[in-house]
Amino acid sequence: MTKKPSRRNVLKGAAALSFGAFAVRVSAAPAAEAITPALIEAAKKEGKVVFYTAMDLQFAERLGRSFEAKYPGISARVERSGAERVFQRIGQEYASNIHSVDVVNTSDQAHVILWKRNGWLAQYLPEEVVKFYDKKFYDAEGFELVTRVLVSPFGINTDLVKMEDAPKSFADLLDPKWNGKMVKAHPAYSGTIMNSTYQTAQVMGWDYFEKLAKQNVMQVQSATDTPKRIALGERAIMIDGAGYLVIRDKEAGKPVDVIYPAEGTPLATSPSVLMKAAPNPNAGKLFHNWMHSREGQQILIDFARQYSPHSQAVEKPGVRKLSDIKLMVEEPEGILTQGDAVKQRYAEIFRV
Repeated sequence: MTKKPSRRNVLKGAAALSFGAFAVRVSAAPAAEAITPALIEAAKKEGKVVFYTAMDLQFAERLGRSFEAKYPGISARVERSGAERVFQRIGQEYASNIHSVDVVNTSDQAHVILWKRNGWLAQYLPEEVVKFYDKKFYDAEGFELVTRVLVSPFGINTDLVKMEDAPKSFADLLDPKWNGKMVKAHPAYSGTIMNSTYQTAQVMGWDYFEKLAKQNVMQVQSATDTPKRIALGERAIMIDGAGYLVIRDKEAGKPVDVIYPAEGTPLATSPSVLMKAAPNPNAGKLFHNWMHSREGQQILIDFARQYSPHSQAVEKPGVRKLSDIKLMVEEPEGILTQGDAVKQRYAEIFRV
């Protein structure tokens, strides 16, 4: 079986591709661009866009189909995997001089730091982003845009534990009554979970995870797996994962709910990028632009139940505003340099 490359090896391989990969690059901001008939026509001549993403598959495919319906004649090929796998795949492809992808979405800002420093990203700023996004949600040089804001709260199965009895903090999870009743995802696969694990370790300390490991926590792969386990009743409590999926399940009538822990809720801003060596650059620009328009972002809110950075997109009632949630601090530089260590230490503690 082929061994998957570590983050460290991917970093080394990427750095070897271009001199000064980690040097600071400063570029002039590009002019904001609208979706024009000329861009649409050029995209139709290419005929397709290739999108690698860490979005859950159901939403990613919905987004692709919506784009195809909006722009007939351009197919959207969606390739979905966990953010860490997307990162490894692009590193392997570029090391072999393979350029298959046009637009990439990840749930780990650390990935974009590398891609930008290595000169792999194209500069492109959609007009609506400049008009309606807070500047903290996009790179002024146009190399990346935040597509969605992800939070990783607790989740519970309300048939198995009442809200009033449920844990309200990370400290509460150490209560012996929760032994064998919890599920957590592994940081080796998901960018959301890498952020969650790293941030929780920063706040609570690694000794907290050593105590938590004694609680016989079920380990799963993805941020999308933990909501499934509580919805099925296999576990009562989700420690981390895709909070939006719990919200979607609750709205669908399943016995689940979310809890935002007292110490803070882990956060991951999920950026998208346009690759400089995109095989379909015009279709890539069109998709990138449309995905960050109000239309594309409203799909994200209405269907995916995620937080949008677009100020004109309308939030649905019944979901706590992002500004009302106590959030942990995202540290992409720390994850970039310590990601392998986080995965190794986590695996040693939980013996997975």
